[in-house]
Amino acid sequence: MGVMKSILLRGAESRRLRERAMRYRFVRRAVRRFIPGERLEDALEAARRLRERGIESILTHLGENISNRSQAYGVVEQYFDALRRITALNLPAVVSVKLTALGLDLDREFCFENLCRIIESAPPEDIVWIDMESSSYVDATLEIYRRALSLHPNVGVCLQSYLYRTAKDMESLLPLGPAIRLVKGAYQEPAEIAFSKKSDVDQNFFQLASTLLGEEAQRAGMRAVIATHDLELIRRIQVLAGQRGLPKASFAFHMLYGIQRGEQIRLAGDGWRIGVLVSYGEDWFPWYMRRVAERPANLLFLLSHLVG
Repeated sequence: MGVMKSILLRGAESRRLRERAMRYRFVRRAVRRFIPGERLEDALEAARRLRERGIESILTHLGENISNRSQAYGVVEQYFDALRRITALNLPAVVSVKLTALGLDLDREFCFENLCRIIESAPPEDIVWIDMESSSYVDATLEIYRRALSLHPNVGVCLQSYLYRTAKDMESLLPLGPAIRLVKGAYQEPAEIAFSKKSDVDQNFFQLASTLLGEEAQRAGMRAVIATHDLELIRRIQVLAGQRGLPKASFAFHMLYGIQRGEQIRLAGDGWRIGVLVSYGEDWFPWYMRRVAERPANLLFLLSHLVG
């Protein structure tokens, strides 16, 4: 499956494949497992249904690597609209943004200003999450995050356990009392900078989660999110939290819409904080290909729609 994963991740970056695949009905059918729809209204309806289960939502508008400023302004307006609607509907939901959708490839200062506008439009008690993208963006993303956090306490950043550097990045952020969402990572990265074996990624994930839930992080005011669908990792982290006497409400688990739905409901029912990332928008192909590449079951799901 390693070769297939590499092919899928390379395919996620192919504009030609994107344009062709998005026209196929079977692809559009398959993607509905992970995306409730392309419109904001679809994401809000999914968030409403999740609320009934005691589950929070994180809304993200799909799209990345925009090529001009007008596109970035359009993305900002999308998030303004989402935040207004979340408040009006009294939903337990926040938003998550990609910096390349806010103009990071065009101008770092322009991107930072757009991010701050979104943060300032959010309720002060709600975190605006910054997604982490491929390794070439890590330094810029962390620099922008540090600047934003110095002005706005309600901003968080994603870190990826498959990168060798992440332990040091986390250590450097801890004194700032940050909000960190820990994920495994979903981009094609060279072996010189990232773990290639799943077992190594998992072990590093657990070690990083242990740091997030550690005494030093708690003293610093860390707000921790553990984002994984790996049931074994979830169980190990629950045991660790119990051993350290951490209340269930002291951190959160995050998952993606459409994956491990039974586990999402179980966690909420057992009193754990659980949030689900609800994605929407027309530019879903790169994001979807990375989801298919993450787990063999997702590829089998896609193929079942092809033959069906």
